[in-house]
Amino acid sequence: MTPKRDDHHYFRLLEYDTIIGMVAEHAASTPGRERVTSLRPRFDLEEVQRELSATLEGMDLLRWKGALSLAGVRDIRPSLRRARIGGVLEGEELIAIADTLAAGRKVCGQIADIEEEEAPLPYLRSLADRFEGIKSLEDAIRRCVDEQGVVLDRASSSLARVRRSIERVQQQVRNVSEQMLRNPHYQKMIQEPIITVRNDRYVIPVKQEYRGAFGGIVHDQSASGATLFIEPEAVVQLNNRLRELHLEEEREVERILKELSARVGDAVDALTINIEVLAEIDLILAKARFGRQIRGVVPVIDRDVSIRLKRARHPLIPSDEVVPIDVELGDPHRVMVITGPNTGGKTVSLKTVGLLALMAHTGLPIPAEEGSRFPLLSGVFADIGDEQSIEQSLSTFSSHLTHIIRILKAVDGRSLVLLDELGAGTDPSEGAALAVGILDYLLERGCLVVATTHFSELKVFAHARPGVINASVEFDVDTLRPTYRLLVGIPGKSNAFAIADRLGLPPEIIDRAKAQLSDDENRLEEMIAALTADRRAAEEERKRAEQLRREAESLHADLKKKMEDWEEAKGRLLESARREARSVVHRAEREAEALLRQLREWARRRPDQLKEHQLIEAKKRLEDVVPEMTLPTRSPETGDPKRPLKVGDQVLVRTLNQKGEILEDLGAGEYQVQVGSLKMKVGRNDLVWVQSGEPVREPSPKKATSVRRTSEDVRPELDLRGKMVEEAIFAIDKYLDRAILAGYREVYLIHGKGTGALRAGVQQFLRNHPRVKRYRLGGHGEGGSGVTVVEL
Repeated sequence: MTPKRDDHHYFRLLEYDTIIGMVAEHAASTPGRERVTSLRPRFDLEEVQRELSATLEGMDLLRWKGALSLAGVRDIRPSLRRARIGGVLEGEELIAIADTLAAGRKVCGQIADIEEEEAPLPYLRSLADRFEGIKSLEDAIRRCVDEQGVVLDRASSSLARVRRSIERVQQQVRNVSEQMLRNPHYQKMIQEPIITVRNDRYVIPVKQEYRGAFGGIVHDQSASGATLFIEPEAVVQLNNRLRELHLEEEREVERILKELSARVGDAVDALTINIEVLAEIDLILAKARFGRQIRGVVPVIDRDVSIRLKRARHPLIPSDEVVPIDVELGDPHRVMVITGPNTGGKTVSLKTVGLLALMAHTGLPIPAEEGSRFPLLSGVFADIGDEQSIEQSLSTFSSHLTHIIRILKAVDGRSLVLLDELGAGTDPSEGAALAVGILDYLLERGCLVVATTHFSELKVFAHARPGVINASVEFDVDTLRPTYRLLVGIPGKSNAFAIADRLGLPPEIIDRAKAQLSDDENRLEEMIAALTADRRAAEEERKRAEQLRREAESLHADLKKKMEDWEEAKGRLLESARREARSVVHRAEREAEALLRQLREWARRRPDQLKEHQLIEAKKRLEDVVPEMTLPTRSPETGDPKRPLKVGDQVLVRTLNQKGEILEDLGAGEYQVQVGSLKMKVGRNDLVWVQSGEPVREPSPKKATSVRRTSEDVRPELDLRGKMVEEAIFAIDKYLDRAILAGYREVYLIHGKGTGALRAGVQQFLRNHPRVKRYRLGGHGEGGSGVTVVEL
């Protein structure tokens, strides 16, 4: 929507241009700065939402990439216009183009490097996709021109040759001149023994009286005339040659610059698009950096919503001084009447709402909290008093009324109207009546209105008229100072009597003054006082509730920390118990192996002499090394021990006092049950039905117990050939658990020889497996390097 004729006046009243200046300070390039300064509020929903979305992407980009810089971007538009018509660019212009290409490629590359799943950034990505790096052009420029814009010797072989010749001739000139300086015949004629340059010719400073005796061409003289700068005859030819070489150098430099300028001319369309892309990215980043500066958020703008500002702050007031305000304006209340003392913050609240509305419709972040929003407006109109406006403004009643009349002609149902000290500057009764009429008219038009006033009649109007709500700025009677807090729903209380009493005015005078007020006015003041007291009480209750909430959160955090500490301590105890259990089992295994070897030796040597008492003694030794185990105490059974069981049911395993899930009905009254990570066969008499459906996995302390195991379906070897490493590791993990339950002490993992990748992956997994004691490659007759033997 095209801005209305007097929009610049409202921008000035609300200090919108100052905000735009703050944003422009964050732009890194001249094109970006120009885009910022041309910003104006947009009142088309699609355009506004697109601008806000781009700003939000910019703030996300800064969070991801931090110090993102466009400092290398130059304003190359004049150079591009000259290149388009065939002009020859200077070295400084060419290096500026190269710098711009490099800076743009870096920024667009950083945008593209961000994973799309982490930050979609659709608009910024589309801009980055439009940027054309033209690396060949940049390389050609940097190969020929240095950072100061000087054409380098390596730009062409001809240029390098000419410059070498120049250096050689210059050296010859210096040699001849230095010989003359050292010659006693000339020393008395020379004013100062130096060689200098005048008009691109090497000369010697000679005393004026020896002009004829020295000989040569005079090119200059000192201010006093006492010194002549003479080119000796001996170097005239050399200087002529030097001049010819300089002209040749200039022609070659001109040719190189012309060639590079032609290449720029060929790419001028792509470069024009590039500078537009970089200017747009610069604009977005400038808005994002401004948002970071004011600690702002991107508001929501949509049709048919109310104004909601959460802890909104005026962006031009220092953050350590500004008092945040909360504003709700829309259905059911479209008009807000703010009352309160002078210098209490009424006008600041008014300006805050208007300025933030303009900022939001410009696509800028606003200094407020998340959840702040505006409806789509058609315009923001303001009439603000003179003494509190930062810039000089009209102040008489007639000029105020002229502005209001102009506003009334322009507004519609989507306008935001801000009226400061409405009805002031004339007879109070007539001014109040006129203010009521204006507010009533704006309410009927459907406008959103914020008005400030001192008139008590407007407080009554706001209280009685549907669609209008009172608000006030708080005043602390004890300190006689405003708090600048906006209290919505409570009209401003006249504090004249309270202030007079605090300042020492005699009570009888105050009583006489109160008697002059009408009953309605007294009742209004009493109502306001009661509302204020209720508001303060509610505020105190809110603070206490907030304190309780913080205490509850702190207590929750403490309990959570203690629970984590307890879990950690429990884990350490369980690990200690596991280590002790492994030690006991290892001792038992060693004793059993010793006994078996002894029995085999007896049987081999004296098969007819193995006596019964020797077997009993060996059995007794085995029993002695088995640790004494205590089953956990059973909790009362709450399930049904007689209910028929099916696959998927949750059951309680009585001997373990643990819940598990039925995996398979094995027949003959036996079931395969999974308890935690263990699978086992359990008889029906040892199972109690708990519930059907999916099991609830409950962590339980691991306690020593005896469980029946079977090795009937577990073989001592596992064939892994043909599997990927990940598949093999998964299979090994399951197999080792089953092998341990089956009672194997040693198993064979068949992985084949092949490339050795599977063997390396298997052994890397075994190296850190808690159930593996040691492992080795298979020996002779065990499969060699194609088999890993694992001791459990």
